Amino acid sequence: QVQLLESGGGLVQAGASLRLSCSASGRTFSGYPVTWYRRAPGKEREFVAVSTKSGQTYYTNSVKGRFTISRDDAQETVYLEMTSLNPEDTAMYYCNMDQYWGPGTLVTVSS
Repeated sequence: QVQLLESGGGLVQAGASLRLSCSASGRTFSGYPVTWYRRAPGKEREFVAVSTKSGQTYYTNSVKGRFTISRDDAQETVYLEMTSLNPEDTAMYYCNMDQYWGPGTLVTVSS
């Protein structure tokens, strides 16, 4: 059974940084693209960043230059390093691999 689990969320002030982690059990990330999404209160889920199976990365415009996605396939973990956080980044953050989703980790940024 494949399971993903996000961690690292929390309550921070604007300008702070956080590192989210997504760990996998039952399957490694190797050979799969891994994507971070987020859902802000009252909004639709949106794409944040993806690490392709070849290691290329892509970001939504609002996080370019502030967020960095990286993967450690050996450790079965994908990271989302978030800097210069602002209240608009407040959301539940989810990682996705293939058809699998984690339960999410909440990021709250206060002004």
